Amino acid sequence: MKKIVSIVVMVLAFTLTTNAQDKMMKSDKMASKTVKTVSLEQTKGAFTQQELTLKEGSYVFEIFNNNVGHQVGFVLVPKGKDASKTENHISTAYVTKAVDNNAKETSNVTVLEKGEYVYFCPLNPTPQYTLIVK
Repeated sequence: MKKIVSIVVMVLAFTLTTNAQDKMMKSDKMASKTVKTVSLEQTKGAFTQQELTLKEGSYVFEIFNNNVGHQVGFVLVPKGKDASKTENHISTAYVTKAVDNNAKETSNVTVLEKGEYVYFCPLNPTPQYTLIVK
């Protein structure tokens, strides 16, 4: 009898663990479908992508430092706002740390709504480029 109870308990535990893992995997897959990555490359004094058009949604910005020779960053601001004032920056779009030479870093998840934005790098002085969200 003890043997049967032990087997039933083990089967039940295995079933619950498997169901929980399946739910977690499905949840992770759903989350990865809703957050898109925007990869941007910086060279000396410029981004190689000089205009972007995206759909409304959640994004992570991946910034690659292509041999600039020093650290780079990323700033995103709604068009028309004073980009020199940090309170106008969309702080979730900042890379989580300055991007070292020949390395890449990502931002936190940033929700973009319809409108126009500008992006630039304050560490590798670049022009302000346009990002349009439709």
